[in-house]
Amino acid sequence: MRRAHAARAASALLAGGLLVLSVAMPASAVDEVTIDHVETVDGDVSLVLAVDGVPAGATADPKSVEVDIDGRTVDSKAKVISAGDVERTTVLVLDASNSMLQRDKFASATAAVDAFLASAPADVRIGLVAFAGDLGEVVEPTTDHDAVRAALADVTLRKGTAVYDAMAAGLDQMGADGSRSLLVLSDGGDTSSSTTLEVVAKDATDRGVVVDVVSLANPKNAETMSSLAEGTGGQVIPAGQSALEDVFSAQADALAQQLVVSFERPQDAAEEVNLTVSVDAGGSTYKDAAFISIGAAAAGPDLVSSGRSLVGTPGMLLGAAALALGFVGVLGIALSGPGRSSADRRLEAYFGEGKPGKRKSDTAADIKGSAVALADKVVTADLETRISQRLAGAGSALTAAEWLLLHAGTAIGAALGCFVLGGAGLAVLGFLLGVVGPWLYLRFRHSRRLSRFNGQLAETLGLMAGGLQAGLSLPQAVDTVVREGNEPMAGELRRALVEQRLGVDITDALESVGHRMDSADFGWIVMAIRIQREVGGNLAEILTTVADTLREREYLRRQVKALSAEGRLSGYILGGMPPALFAYMYFANNEYVRVLYTSLIGFILLGAAVVLLSIGGFLMFKLAKVEV
Repeated sequence: MRRAHAARAASALLAGGLLVLSVAMPASAVDEVTIDHVETVDGDVSLVLAVDGVPAGATADPKSVEVDIDGRTVDSKAKVISAGDVERTTVLVLDASNSMLQRDKFASATAAVDAFLASAPADVRIGLVAFAGDLGEVVEPTTDHDAVRAALADVTLRKGTAVYDAMAAGLDQMGADGSRSLLVLSDGGDTSSSTTLEVVAKDATDRGVVVDVVSLANPKNAETMSSLAEGTGGQVIPAGQSALEDVFSAQADALAQQLVVSFERPQDAAEEVNLTVSVDAGGSTYKDAAFISIGAAAAGPDLVSSGRSLVGTPGMLLGAAALALGFVGVLGIALSGPGRSSADRRLEAYFGEGKPGKRKSDTAADIKGSAVALADKVVTADLETRISQRLAGAGSALTAAEWLLLHAGTAIGAALGCFVLGGAGLAVLGFLLGVVGPWLYLRFRHSRRLSRFNGQLAETLGLMAGGLQAGLSLPQAVDTVVREGNEPMAGELRRALVEQRLGVDITDALESVGHRMDSADFGWIVMAIRIQREVGGNLAEILTTVADTLREREYLRRQVKALSAEGRLSGYILGGMPPALFAYMYFANNEYVRVLYTSLIGFILLGAAVVLLSIGGFLMFKLAKVEV
């Protein structure tokens, strides 16, 4: 019995005297089959079963093959080996010393090798190493058997016998895959090798190559080579000159009769098991057993795949320091207490209680109020005014300090999320989006609210004119719109009435509405009211005339908007398609776009793309925008 190995073509050569490349196993008894090659791939085990030990005239039945692992029978399939099932390789090491001239031994040897080449299956890769005192013809293993036959015809005899060097050269030709064997044919002992028999034997064992030696009528040489053959699981075959051709032909035929057996590895089996294979032939059952490795059981899915670290040790230390500072800042905010909000300061200004910039607090504040108070300290008066105006125009109840805190949190959160997804490069992009995105959203809300506000102007003036004609004062007419109108007009005018009741002149309160909403049309209305109050006249009639004008302007504005819709839509699509496609490719095929944010040339290309898109978007916006 021979130990199973990954070499598949070697088993036939082993039994017939060829060197089969497989993990060595003890020689099996006469008339037994041999396990020659075992390999496991993704839980599927396959082995080569050599049947050259079956008596002549008997044929192994693939359907009768049974496989036992540690005494348990497993389901298996077997068939006669064919091309593509197993890669099989054998290298012939042929003695070409002058001693082979005696009694035409070299002619008998070449005839035997030629018979083997003619009978061996076409898929077996065969190589040749001819040697004397040095190496002669060397042919790498190939399925072109004619090329080996042609090289054999060119071999010339020389003096010396470097059999160990030739065997080492043959081992180097083997490779590492499939069933492999080495067959040495020599009639004498080594005389001139630079290596030793022990070194060759160790190399063959380490590489899993079986070495078979055909000793041509030289008992002393057979005795010397026996340790090498037995150590690798091979054998020494003494052969007479007349029997060489029959031996080689029989072994070539045995290659074509090999069986390939496959079965699924039991999940509960150990890595090394006792494997027994039996097959029926000629009414008898033949078995071979081996203690071999069938590989470890397949591991479960790796739920957490390891990868590169997003940050190094310095980054981790900086992050820890930033976290500590943030914690200290939160504690400081929580303990400091809040100041008055911007609304509180405006009420103080209206009632004259203290200075607007003075901050007092007589209540304990939660963390949110403290954070807002701290942000309120940082915000300058001019910045607070502009932010508050934008927030009021968008209909948001947030103060300037609250908006800045929310804005900062959005930017940091977006940067952190992108950092986790793609590292520092994407984090910068996420931070920029977090900075720009909220402002764009606020502007979008303000624009939509302003559009609805301007659309309600004509109706509002009609209601006010009706109230004035009915004898109501201007504040009372405005109150009528507040009670019967719709948002956002009703809300803005309600705020103007509150300011008027706090002592602000009604025209000033209305002017602040136009300023908050950034509405030029409403500013003209307030201007008309101021002029009427200074020079006199019929205010109801003035408002009716202005309402008619605004109604016509709104009709014209909507008509222009409809006519320019195609151009604006084209701008949106052409401007949004590149970043949308980049986002899609980032998640669908990240490797394709990774170079854009991980290399200098990529950042340059991104910068150029942003500039060109901005220019194109600006031009399309100008072409589609028509002032009315």
